Amino acid sequence: MISHFSILPENQDVRAIEIAGGGLHARILTWGASLQDLRLDGHAPPLVLGFPRLEDYLAHAAHHGAIAGPVINRIAGGMATIDGIHHSFDRNEHDRQTLHGGAGGFGWQNWQVAATGASFVELAISQPDGHMGFPGRIDATCRYELIGDGMLSVALRATTQKPTLLNMGHHSYFTLDDRGDIRDHTLRIDADRVLLADETDLATGESLDVRGTGYDFTRARAVSDPFDNNFCLAQQRRAPQTVAQLASPHSRVTMDVITSEPGLQLYTGHKLNAPVAGLNGRIDKPFAGLCLEPQMWPNAPDNPSFPSIVLRPGERSQQISCFKFTNT
Repeated sequence: MISHFSILPENQDVRAIEIAGGGLHARILTWGASLQDLRLDGHAPPLVLGFPRLEDYLAHAAHHGAIAGPVINRIAGGMATIDGIHHSFDRNEHDRQTLHGGAGGFGWQNWQVAATGASFVELAISQPDGHMGFPGRIDATCRYELIGDGMLSVALRATTQKPTLLNMGHHSYFTLDDRGDIRDHTLRIDADRVLLADETDLATGESLDVRGTGYDFTRARAVSDPFDNNFCLAQQRRAPQTVAQLASPHSRVTMDVITSEPGLQLYTGHKLNAPVAGLNGRIDKPFAGLCLEPQMWPNAPDNPSFPSIVLRPGERSQQISCFKFTNT
């Protein structure tokens, strides 16, 4: 079901699309292709953080539920060289680096509804050549679909007219109970290495064996501490497989992450500070929700040994990620 949600300052209509299936109910906004709300039968609270008003997204959102792109995460110095040509991108973080595609990235644009049904919606966007510094017109789609039993599928696809950078990702803040703090959620990540980051959360290129360190989530344990790091699942994109599980000891709801991507960014939401009420009617404080963002490894242009995120004409980037919820 498609309905009017709000009007952007430039007079664009933002729509809301409601879909249901497999025991899940979702509400998606065309603004940022954002998953505004997600509910599981038998579990009343929302499974993601969101806002009830567009004004709150415009003023306070930290990519809440949005599709980040063309490049999720950070690009050092806001610069990259593609086929010998130097490109400069919008430096929207610390005036030093590009975050989530720049200040006008995919998560800050109004997408179009391409197709919809009872259990799915497909949204589309075309970014012109040079927008935020990214070369080539980029045509991208995001398909949200509720499949199977408690499964949310997020399929991201893109093509380009010039060699460019492409590493899209879904950026929901998940919370599996109504306590307003995810630090006692337990988390398992099937990765034995993690990328270290500097004081600005930029991946430095150095990786660390997680065993015996505070980054070790190879066995489920409480999240407890702040993280904003990429866990290395593989060296390249592959067939989707289960890579992580998040669980609340209070609600007994679990979420499995299934993805084709070789990286998983864990961000514990410790910087959340929106001064307005979220979906649950209260202000979401730091650690109110955490992100598990399937993606290629961050800051790849600065690290040639990382999986490449260069997309060329005639190629199509395809990411499949699923989030499976179980109420035990």
